[in-house]
Amino acid sequence: MAELRKESSHEMGLHEEQLKGRTQQRFFSIDESENLTYFHSFEVDTNKSATIDALDMTPREINREIRALMESGVGDITVDNPMSRHGVGVGILNRLNLTFSDSLGYFGCGLIDGPNVHIKGRVGWSCAENMMSGTVVIDGNAGSTFGAAIRGGDLVCKGSVGARTGIDQKGGTILVGGKTGAFSGFMMQRGRMIICGDAGMNLGDSMYDGTIYVGGEVEELGVDCVPGEMTELDVRYLTEKLALYGMKSPKGVEKMQKYVSGKTLWNYDNLEPAEKKLIL
Repeated sequence: MAELRKESSHEMGLHEEQLKGRTQQRFFSIDESENLTYFHSFEVDTNKSATIDALDMTPREINREIRALMESGVGDITVDNPMSRHGVGVGILNRLNLTFSDSLGYFGCGLIDGPNVHIKGRVGWSCAENMMSGTVVIDGNAGSTFGAAIRGGDLVCKGSVGARTGIDQKGGTILVGGKTGAFSGFMMQRGRMIICGDAGMNLGDSMYDGTIYVGGEVEELGVDCVPGEMTELDVRYLTEKLALYGMKSPKGVEKMQKYVSGKTLWNYDNLEPAEKKLIL
């Protein structure tokens, strides 16, 4: 496996720079191993499968049935007839193969850490908000605030998404096969966003760090979002990441544009009111 040089990968968000302020890093002792697992996480076997017919079930009943199957050791679950219900597939905290045969409503698959989710339809707004790890792949389109505050994992929409994609993104990777709306990458702090199509106005507005790649046209850049330099490492990364999900940039990854933070707002809180007005 090739090694990534820190100076070469820094602008892709592939670094461990300590941000200023209080650290969120936690240190664990092996003597406290019983405290290193989530409450409501279960040992599952992906060779054990089950199907839920959600036609006449409420969102709460669907989530309870998913949890009950996980508790019994089932690691491959298919939910038929989700009927675009809201708040389904949330709070899953262990590895799991979870498939929805059709569309979900808003807040689908939020607060997850570990599962591999496949949605064979579209999703409403705020899909996979606060996702920690795992994968979520949507075959259709997605609503606004797609991947809000995501911290890890791969969140993939093969269609187009609404406004404020990846708002307050703190890590992970968001991939969009089509277009994204206004204010995508707003207040982005870490991670990578790959948009194969066009991007709406105010892209990357007030972004602190991270990297945004766009294959189409950008209507307008937001405050402190500036063009970055595409490198051979970027091209290789994009090629491999898109191929992983069977996606392509229409003009090829070599033609994609890279955007990063201009870092003008890094010390925003220390500015005088008059200086803030000049920046904004």
